[in-house]
Amino acid sequence: MDPTEVFGFVTGAICVWLAVRQNVWTFPIGLANNVAFLILFAGAGLYANAALQVLFAVVGALGWYWWTRRGPDGAALVVRRTPGWAWAGAAGVTALLTIAGLFALSAWTDSAVPFWDSLTTSSSVVAQVMLGRKWLGNWTVWLVTDVVLIGLYASQGLWLTAVLYVVYLAMCVVGMRKWRKALASAPAVGRVGAGVLDADAADPDAVGTARAGHP
Repeated sequence: MDPTEVFGFVTGAICVWLAVRQNVWTFPIGLANNVAFLILFAGAGLYANAALQVLFAVVGALGWYWWTRRGPDGAALVVRRTPGWAWAGAAGVTALLTIAGLFALSAWTDSAVPFWDSLTTSSSVVAQVMLGRKWLGNWTVWLVTDVVLIGLYASQGLWLTAVLYVVYLAMCVVGMRKWRKALASAPAVGRVGAGVLDADAADPDAVGTARAGHP
């Protein structure tokens, strides 16, 4: 069994589990996961998904900053509903990135599955940005993306990674439920800023949502 794939499996599972619990450590663990999957996917000919890991590292660093310092009055960011304009933007960005990626992969690489590689890369970037903003809808985008990725990785013989994405799928469902619970509990615990829930107060099971200055 490829040790890089094993490392990616472990760090990936931990990363998603921490995201479900709104723990800021999801980002540094995610960076380690990005390195592992960059190596793994490049070797498997999934070049767009390999490049995605670089984008994930950039977006992850930005999300790390958002979670700790971009909420109301400079406090930690908290769970919010996805704005309507964000859904329209997400669809448009996903379509544009998929088309651009498809042309690039078809012209310059020997990608085994250029369309699906490009589509899942594009939707993953969008989902990661939404996660960084703590928009509830990130889980919906991840669910759809993970379903496609399970089939994609299985088709390339990356069975352990495919199993990992089955785990991701289940954890996305848990994440969606926990974040919805936090959002629904807002009236009982009060709101911070312009209608934004303090997620830590709403969900006592969640690990602290990285107050400013917390690693």
